[in-house]
Amino acid sequence: MRPGPTNTLTDVRGLRVGHAERRGGGWLSGTTVVLAPDGGATAGVDVRGGGPGTRETDLLDPRAMVPRVDAVVLSGGSAFGLAAASGVADALAADGTGLPVGGPGEVVPIVPAAVIFDLGRGGDFTCRPGPELGAAAYAAAHGDGGDGPVAQGCVGVGTGARAGTLKGGVGSASAVLDDGTTVAALVVVNAVGSCVDPSTGELYATRFGLPGEFDAVRAPDPADVERARAAAAAGAPSLATTLAVVATDATLTKAQCAKVAGIAHDGMARGIRPVHTMLDGDTVFALATGERGEPDLAGLQSVLGAAGDCLTRAVGHALLAADGADTRDGRLPSYLEAYPSAGRPAGAATRTSAGPATGGGR
Repeated sequence: MRPGPTNTLTDVRGLRVGHAERRGGGWLSGTTVVLAPDGGATAGVDVRGGGPGTRETDLLDPRAMVPRVDAVVLSGGSAFGLAAASGVADALAADGTGLPVGGPGEVVPIVPAAVIFDLGRGGDFTCRPGPELGAAAYAAAHGDGGDGPVAQGCVGVGTGARAGTLKGGVGSASAVLDDGTTVAALVVVNAVGSCVDPSTGELYATRFGLPGEFDAVRAPDPADVERARAAAAAGAPSLATTLAVVATDATLTKAQCAKVAGIAHDGMARGIRPVHTMLDGDTVFALATGERGEPDLAGLQSVLGAAGDCLTRAVGHALLAADGADTRDGRLPSYLEAYPSAGRPAGAATRTSAGPATGGGR
C-alpha cells in the first residue's frame, strides 16, 4: 500500500473539495464541501455519539430510493450550520445538477450534511455559517485547485475546531491498494477526546502512518509532556463532534458504502480517545465514484481496512497542520505549540515555537 499522489481525498478522481471560513469580528468558523463527480456518487453514512447534527442522512439508507448524492457538506455552527448546505444545494440547482423531478432544469440536489460544535469560539455566538458560506465553499470547490491537494489545518470546517485541549482542524490521507483501487479520507477533528498519548505526548495516529509518512515527527521531550499534561488537566470538556468523508473509486452499493463508513469509525477510534462520547455527534460519510469495477469479497475487505487506516492517518495530519488560535475561552495551542520538541529534527535544539506542520498540504 502507498499513498496517492497528494495523500488527500482528491486522489479519488472526480472529487473536488472547497473551503470557506471567517475569522475575526467574533468569527471563528467555516464550511467545507466535497463535490461528487458529474452524475453523483453512491453514498452511505454511519452516525455515532450522543449529539449528532445531520441533514438528509435518511436518504443514504439502502432502503431509500435516492441512488446517488451530489455533494457532502461539513460545517461549523452546530445545528445552525446545517443552513450552509442550503447554499450548496442552491448553487448546484443553478448549475442544473440534482435529482430530476420534472421538466428541464427542475432538479433537487442531494446534499447530505453534518455539523460540528464551535459556537462562540470566535467570541460571538451568532457568528455561524449559513447559505452564503456554503455557496462560497461550493465556488471554491469549482475553482482552480478544487481537484488538487486538499488544504489542511485551520481551514473551512476546521477553522474553529478543537481536539481536547488542543487546536483541531482538517486533515486528509489516501492509499492506493495493490490492485490500483484508491481509498481516501478527509476529517475535521473537533473532539471531546484527546489525540495525544498523555504518557508520551505522541499522537496516536502517527503510529499508523505509511512508511516515511510521519518521519519528521519525533517523540516529545519529557519536559514538553509534563507541561502539556498540566495544561490538559486544567482544561474543561466542550461540546464537540468529529466528522469525516471517506471515498473510493471502486463500484459499491449503498449498503457497502454504509459498511465502509462504519469501519472508518474504527480508524477514528484509533486516533482519538475517548471517541463517540455523549458530547460528540461523530459522523462518517462514505462515497464511491464507481470509476473502477465492483470488488470481490477480498477486494471489499481491502477497501474497508484502508478506509479505517486512512481516517486514522488523516487525524494525525489534522493535528500537525493546525495552527493555534485565541478563542473567547483562551488560547488553544496547536499540537506543535504544546509539544515543540515533537517537530524538531534529530539533534536540533529545542524550539520555542511550533515548527512546520508535517503533511499540512496548505
